[in-house]
Amino acid sequence: MELSAFSNHCRAKIDQVCIDFINQLNLANTLKASILYSYTAGGKRIRPLLLLAMVQAFNEDINKAINTAASLELIHTSSLIHDDLPAMDNDDYRRGKLTNHKIYGEATAILAGDSLLVNSFQLIIQDDKLTPLTKLALIDKLANCTGANGMIGGQQLDIENDNQALNIETLKKINLYKTGKLIEFSLVAPAIICNQDNEIILQLEQISFHIGIAFQIQDDILDVIGNKSITGKSTNSDNKNNKVTYVSFLGINKAKQELIFHFEQALNILRRLNLHSELVEAIFNLIIKRDK
Repeated sequence: MELSAFSNHCRAKIDQVCIDFINQLNLANTLKASILYSYTAGGKRIRPLLLLAMVQAFNEDINKAINTAASLELIHTSSLIHDDLPAMDNDDYRRGKLTNHKIYGEATAILAGDSLLVNSFQLIIQDDKLTPLTKLALIDKLANCTGANGMIGGQQLDIENDNQALNIETLKKINLYKTGKLIEFSLVAPAIICNQDNEIILQLEQISFHIGIAFQIQDDILDVIGNKSITGKSTNSDNKNNKVTYVSFLGINKAKQELIFHFEQALNILRRLNLHSELVEAIFNLIIKRDK
């Protein structure tokens, strides 16, 4: 199956699971509207697509992982709501629409992000296609990749290093946690679901490190040279917020070289695994060539 067909098929499944799940929650009407506003605002669903493509690379049925992929996308949506807040990146637009707090206010936006972050784990718990031990392993990994040792911890490192003189290793460390950990879950969760050994998991973690950096570099590049009508976001927001990025640190040309280096490293490790990974490679290509 080509990526476009795979993407359309999987996105429809993921979105249906997520929207049904949100609608089934017994929420205050404004909170539910706020959550649905951000979830239905669009997006490529790269992380859950990568997760499902990796399951297929292991020759397993992707339906075993739909709930896990949906859970991951809900957590990603929660992070976008929080990232856009005035206390964080202070962005007015996301995916071509006003950010959540611009519509519903800061308090509701915070609670919407909190709700998505907490309730998302129920999708894994309620999945009758997974064994109890697999559910526990997935929840443990997702909590680790999301919390203080993962995405949230990375956001804190990013805040603490604003307006600081960084070296490239510190920048990579921030990226490893802030961006890379959810990508790590995208690659490692399929190995857990498909009962792969620890050696495979370690190699997938190495791949996630490199593709996570490539992902962040492309984000940084688009913040500078992206077209707002395509990206749906204001440009130069990192510069306005005095954030150190790969572009501000290396310049555009060297940042692009760094992106290609990490993309190739991820690809080389993936190919050594000898999986049916054509779709995974196609998503890697999408990550480094995307225009939004």
